[in-house]
Amino acid sequence: MKAYDLMELAGRNLREAVLRNSLTTLGIGVGVASLVAMLSLGVGLQRLVSQQLGRSGLFDSIFVVSRQDMRNDRRQDVKPDEIKLLDDDARKRFQQISGVVEVYPDIRGMGEFRFAGPGQKEESYFTLMAGLPLSARRSDAFDDLQGNFFSGANAPEAIILNDFGRQLLGITAERGHFDDPLTNDQAKQLLGKEITLRYAERQSTGDQPAPQESADASGFSVVRKEQKLKIVGIVNAEPYGGGRGARSRVLVPMDFAESLNMIQPADLRSLMRSGQGKTYVALIVRVAKSTQVLGVEDAIKKQGYSTFSLLDASRNISRFFTFLDLFLGIFGSLALAVASLGIVNTLVMAILERRREIGIMKAIGASDGDVQKIFFCEAGSMGLLGGALGVLMGWLIGRVINFGTNIYLQRQDIKPENFWYVPLWLVAAALGFSIVVSLLAGLYPAARAARLDPVKALRHE
Repeated sequence: MKAYDLMELAGRNLREAVLRNSLTTLGIGVGVASLVAMLSLGVGLQRLVSQQLGRSGLFDSIFVVSRQDMRNDRRQDVKPDEIKLLDDDARKRFQQISGVVEVYPDIRGMGEFRFAGPGQKEESYFTLMAGLPLSARRSDAFDDLQGNFFSGANAPEAIILNDFGRQLLGITAERGHFDDPLTNDQAKQLLGKEITLRYAERQSTGDQPAPQESADASGFSVVRKEQKLKIVGIVNAEPYGGGRGARSRVLVPMDFAESLNMIQPADLRSLMRSGQGKTYVALIVRVAKSTQVLGVEDAIKKQGYSTFSLLDASRNISRFFTFLDLFLGIFGSLALAVASLGIVNTLVMAILERRREIGIMKAIGASDGDVQKIFFCEAGSMGLLGGALGVLMGWLIGRVINFGTNIYLQRQDIKPENFWYVPLWLVAAALGFSIVVSLLAGLYPAARAARLDPVKALRHE
């Protein structure tokens, strides 16, 4: 039997029982819709989490420290003099590793900030200040930035956190509303204004004879300095989720922070070790792609340093979403399995109604295979139409739920997100799965129709 004749005959048979076949097709569509809706939720959530974590800058960053700073990595077989220092030479070596985009130190220090609010006298505020690279502009922390980002790498500008802005203005936040953004009028009272930073600057004294027997000790002096900073922006949270250490409430450009030469905790340790120059508490190595983190980490560890990244956490997240998608797919497939029973019932009823027709076909030369192909074609057609209808229904269900959820989030002052996503591979997989299930459901009716004795089938009526 030719393929055209087969499709025409199957289509005619489906049209003869429109209501029954339509209900069966609708049942398949509902099953596919539940499958698509559930898997779209899992895929959308995974995509949303990946985007948010990717924009945070944490999953493409490696935190490097000297092993003398790692409590759990103090091996007794390593002498203190053999510990690799985290200095400028190490920074240059890290920069030359393939895949590394930039290397910058974790600079943060306590400073005294003097500011006079509207109608107020100048007051002092002690808080932590940190350097921030210009690449941090892509972080999601700046989505709700009030004002502007730094104009340059060496600009004497500051971006302050929202709660510090409240403190500067003398605004007392209500309980549970400490992170509420400043109003536009409140932000205008800070943006463009100057704030005075007082800090401790490290000034090297060079190699000088030490008062003890050792004459190779180097030292530095601590000098009090002042610097005017222009407030250019206000954010609600520190970039990188504050993952670099204690929460800093004043952010300045990284190059500018290095030029200030603020005294760091590592400087005191360097002073106690003769012959050591300037060292860093930590270096942050940023790579081009998160897939390069492992290779860069291994290269840094081989140089004798300890590293930390969030790659392991991302693996656990991916594993979690894999299991989530698996369970959602299983539960979504249950409805499709129920719909497959409808296909079996529909085709078995068709056999009983078309016994005479099947008998005539076999009497004039139709083989058992031809009869099976007809029923397989009918089952596949219902699976294809039901799958297409199910994909459309699943997409509409997702959009409606996403729309309603975002309305609720907006009322709760939460940023709306698109957590429902239907990729093309899911559409193709849903259609293919629907057709395969329909063909499997048609196995028994097709085999039963092929086994009909033409003599008995013709005598049936």
